[in-house]
Amino acid sequence: MPKQKRSDDWGFPRWRSYGEKGRHAAKVRLCDREGCSDIGDRPAPKAPHSPERWYFCENHAAEYNRNWNYFAGLSPEEAAKRAAEEEQGAKGFRQSAQWKWAGPGDGSRTRDEMRALDALELDSDADFAAIKAAHRRLVKETHPDANPGDEESAKRFKQVQAAYDVLKKAEERKNGNVA
Repeated sequence: MPKQKRSDDWGFPRWRSYGEKGRHAAKVRLCDREGCSDIGDRPAPKAPHSPERWYFCENHAAEYNRNWNYFAGLSPEEAAKRAAEEEQGAKGFRQSAQWKWAGPGDGSRTRDEMRALDALELDSDADFAAIKAAHRRLVKETHPDANPGDEESAKRFKQVQAAYDVLKKAEERKNGNVA
């Protein structure tokens, strides 16, 4: 048992300190962009192949990365050699053994989009022109006006419409048409 130390609380526990943590303000690094007062917690290299780093906020890091040139300072031959080495290195990795768990596709589509493609009776790699054609064909087959009184057809029509809406919104997001 540790030896009792003399305290300065004179027997009043409320006077005791809360420890070193509570006494000091947290140290926060600000964004290195001039005039920005956000937290700079995203490191970015100051120059290609340099250990020195800028620390930006999320918005300025995105802006910095958008303008980043990985091949800056290299001759065209060196840049081509580096690109070839990177390409060769990427081919050396094997694909994850768990990729089959998520179902078919290359990982560029969400689970909802994959369900929508199944509803339109399409493969996972269908482009938007094929999606439009399948939607048009299925709408003609299942429209309530073409099949009056058929509840199953009306249900299928609603399913086709919902699937097309999901895929259309995904296509708009991919093309940057929706904020």
